[in-house]
Amino acid sequence: MDKPFAITLDVGSSLANHTGSWRTTRPVYVDRLPPCNNACPAGENIQGWLFHAESGDYEKAWRELVKNNPMPSIMGRVCYHPCESSCNRGKLDDTVNIHVVERFLGDEALRRGWKVETAPDSGKHVLVIGAGPSGLSAAYHLRLLGHAVTIHEAGPMTGGMMRFGIPQYRLPRDVLDAEVKRIEDMGVTIKLNHKVEDVQAAMKEGGFDAVFLAVGAHLAKRAYIPAGDANKILDAVSVLHSMEGEEKPLLGRRVVVYGGGNTAIDVARTARRLGAEESIVVYRRTREKMPAHDFEVEEALQEGVMMKWLSTIKEAGETSFTVEKMELDENGFPQPTGEMETIEADSLVLALGQDVDLSLLDNVPGLEIQDGMVQVGRTMMTACPGVFAGGDMVPSERTVTVAIGHGKKAARNIDAWLRGAKLEAPVKHELATFDKLNTWYYTDAPKTVQPVLDIIRRQSTFDEVMGGLDEHNALFEARRCLSCGNCFECDNCYGVCPDNAVIKLGPGKRFQFNYDYCKGCGICVAECPCGAIKTESETI
Repeated sequence: MDKPFAITLDVGSSLANHTGSWRTTRPVYVDRLPPCNNACPAGENIQGWLFHAESGDYEKAWRELVKNNPMPSIMGRVCYHPCESSCNRGKLDDTVNIHVVERFLGDEALRRGWKVETAPDSGKHVLVIGAGPSGLSAAYHLRLLGHAVTIHEAGPMTGGMMRFGIPQYRLPRDVLDAEVKRIEDMGVTIKLNHKVEDVQAAMKEGGFDAVFLAVGAHLAKRAYIPAGDANKILDAVSVLHSMEGEEKPLLGRRVVVYGGGNTAIDVARTARRLGAEESIVVYRRTREKMPAHDFEVEEALQEGVMMKWLSTIKEAGETSFTVEKMELDENGFPQPTGEMETIEADSLVLALGQDVDLSLLDNVPGLEIQDGMVQVGRTMMTACPGVFAGGDMVPSERTVTVAIGHGKKAARNIDAWLRGAKLEAPVKHELATFDKLNTWYYTDAPKTVQPVLDIIRRQSTFDEVMGGLDEHNALFEARRCLSCGNCFECDNCYGVCPDNAVIKLGPGKRFQFNYDYCKGCGICVAECPCGAIKTESETI
């Protein structure tokens, strides 16, 4: 006699156990784009290297990091970290302190002497003009791909605006030099005090196969201010540049800085450290409209820098400056009021922006220049074949991070161009938004705060203001990452599935669904902490 269907011992043969036949929707594992990765101008796989850092494998984390960014010790100090502004954890408690973990990894690499391997020589030679962040990044990535690289730098030192535009209290020079040395050790040739007057001639003379233009914005913009000969009016670029020499600028006891960007704040803070009793920033709009980053403004205020909002300088006398008060119209633009006041000061520093010297491009055929910037296409190549450009030379936000991203993008496109190939941009995944997360599973973990130098030393020395993390708190901070949109093998889906339809594939291999048994209930989707599972129609 046949056994009753309900008590058959061959469970796998029972149609009743193939509950997948009831399903109208199915769960699917996905990799969504973490918002930190999406926001990084350098294109770092932030979540990827944080994953290795939180397991304590710092070298593996660093190696993942430097696939995209060759100078993490620098970037961890000077990047304005838009990744953190986009971090989903900020909606839960506080953002992950990404840039501080990056700095820790960079410093650890310098301490331990970690190096990178380059591909076999390609036989191609690329000229890079400018040893700033964009040029150094391009050289690094070109060497990774096996190309010979020579950098021609007009100045006496490497680093570009990282050295001549960022004060030592934000970026110690030993850190900058060590990061550059690693790039040189890869085989990059850097020729200092070697200004290129003619790009075409330089390429022909050196037998280069391509060129990347990475000249920084070192020319200060000026403003017409009626002044007598006795007035001391300087520009911010010259002041910061002279800080790298033996003779420091003589700014006097009272210093006025005219401008509202990060450079203006840097000069005002530098003046305090040089002994100025009063350092005053004059800006024509309000603090809310100021382009300088708020945390830099706050640090400057802590150090005794004074701010004069809604003001513009009209005239300079021998020992004073006439300032006109402004007011914002309904569109937020400053308008003169006719109300004047006098500020006593020994010097005025103009921090009104910078331009790039493009005279070296006079003989480059077909080049398109608009508003003092070189126009490039999607591949970073100009209208002249084999001539690429990035950083301050092209239309973009002028930050170290953007410049490093340009260098990487240009290098990969130069590599493709040299091989006669076309570099296809990877398809972006769907963004991992906060509503995709199940934050109930994450424990409370307060953000790790960086140590800060005491105010007295900040006002009198150029010691680094912000300290770094040690191995203990760097590990803690890395573990605050929510791994938005990407499976980190927490086993939640495996544990909550009522049909045992989730198959574990082993460490590092994640999971897969057995659709014979999955009935599409969606519990795994609802209970996935990081939003790495979605539901799709069974007809797809």
